[in-house]
Amino acid sequence: MVVGDVDAEHADRVFHALADATRRDIVAVVLRGEQSVSDLARRYPMSFAAVHKHVGVLERAGLVTKQRRGREQRVRGNADTLREAHRLLDQLEVVWRQRLDRIDAILADPPEAEPNEGASS
Repeated sequence: MVVGDVDAEHADRVFHALADATRRDIVAVVLRGEQSVSDLARRYPMSFAAVHKHVGVLERAGLVTKQRRGREQRVRGNADTLREAHRLLDQLEVVWRQRLDRIDAILADPPEAEPNEGASS
């Protein structure tokens, strides 16, 4: 199902990235303030390389940006991409609410019985 002017591949990358709890937490952290990848890695019980991979998935989805400053890679959240995801979910909600309303209307208004063809007057 295509909704609005959404690039399906981009939407797939965004929702894939947000499907992981660690990545959602990373997004929440960097939306509050820029962090180095090293700072992020200290927050999680996993290797630096694993956190770096998570950041890469988020970056490809456009949920974060990375910028090198000296020896550090600084990560910043991108609220615009989250707003796009929110708009897409809002559009999908409208589609499903309309479908449910149609189902409710069908159930509330049963079809009229057809006249009995074999009955005599």
